[in-house]
Amino acid sequence: MSDTSTPGGYVRRLRPWDAAMIVVGGIIGGGIFLNPGIAAQRTESGLALLLTWVGAGLLTLIGALCYAELGARRPHAGGSYIYLRDAFGPLAGFLFGWTMLLVIYSGSAAAVATIFASYAAAVFGLPAAIATPLAAGALVFVALINLFGLRLGAQVQNLFTLLKLLAVAVLVVCGLFLAGAGGRGLLGADPQYVGVGFMGAALPVLFAYSGFTYLNNLAGEVTDPQRTLPRALLVGMLLVIAAYALVNLAYLAVLGHAGLAASHTPAADVMQRVFGTAGAKLIAIGIAISTLGFCNITLVAGARVLQVMGEDGLFFRSVGRLHPLHRTPNLALLLLSGWAVVLVLSGSYGQLLDYATFGDWLACAVGVGTLFWYRRREGAQASFRVPGYPLLPLVFIATVGLVVVQSLRASPMNTGIGLAIMAAGIPVYLVWRRLFSGAVS
Repeated sequence: MSDTSTPGGYVRRLRPWDAAMIVVGGIIGGGIFLNPGIAAQRTESGLALLLTWVGAGLLTLIGALCYAELGARRPHAGGSYIYLRDAFGPLAGFLFGWTMLLVIYSGSAAAVATIFASYAAAVFGLPAAIATPLAAGALVFVALINLFGLRLGAQVQNLFTLLKLLAVAVLVVCGLFLAGAGGRGLLGADPQYVGVGFMGAALPVLFAYSGFTYLNNLAGEVTDPQRTLPRALLVGMLLVIAAYALVNLAYLAVLGHAGLAASHTPAADVMQRVFGTAGAKLIAIGIAISTLGFCNITLVAGARVLQVMGEDGLFFRSVGRLHPLHRTPNLALLLLSGWAVVLVLSGSYGQLLDYATFGDWLACAVGVGTLFWYRRREGAQASFRVPGYPLLPLVFIATVGLVVVQSLRASPMNTGIGLAIMAAGIPVYLVWRRLFSGAVS
């Protein structure tokens, strides 16, 4: 395979396998191992729970197919920032980057790094006080790996993703084949819990599916992107949907719907019942690896957005420069990682993440909306076209819109503060444009 330079200075080194692993690694973090009980509390049966997970997966697949066409049309670094900038102007792109830097990517990395630290400390019998410096050290570690070229970073990411898929496989096998539940009452109704409908149960489930857009941020480093991006997004999403459905079946087989709804750590509970303390420790190692891989891809993908913003003049120009040898946005990576470390040390990441977790899906919906602008401007001719256009993109946008409305109703203060964080970027943008006239127009 020969490297191919792109107009922005990146080198196309990510092969199809690497790209698919980025999709899987960007989605599967700690959520599927820790939080399915929340969705179980909001559904009345195992069947309703499974339908929620599969339905949310299919919705995410629609979004991924839309992003496959967007990536094929604009196979450059930056992802959603590029699409929003092109369709709605530089202010829209800046607001995405602003929120990404302050809250969404940095807060996600900080929160998940803390999950990594708590499980790693438990595995090795370390004191609880070590969790915060261990989380900060994990972020520094994954950042340093990616300073020396994407090839090394991709190899490490592939290893993380394969290990987390192995953890998923062990959990599924233990739950479905070794627990001896026999499937009796597996999908039946549970009178203890009253369903609140798809929208209410979908909030924690969709959170577990977020991250499918990360590959588009790295599109400038994907080989043959018009073919590779759509295939990687499709294969990666199908793997994730299958993994999530099987894991939930395993939880239900061992714990039952009521047991799952009452559990805060279902993966550990399943392994504890099957193999005792050794099983719980084994899955703890799997969760730690999974979360570390998620932090890796989150920081790598976010750094590409900051780099393109710097190149456009909507951020510091120095952040827009690539390393002359490794062709990596090292300053952007260090900036995003450094801010995530600050959030870990301050302990404020959880609150910030609560304020704007919905913002990630809102950005996805607006990103899918740019597809209509590209179709109107450039026509339907593209190397990949989302099937069912315009119906499927409209279904995605409408459903995510309903979820955002549900977020506003369920937690108006947190969601309102999240919107305020985004809106605060408007005066910052205006001041930036006044001070630095070299910004894109």
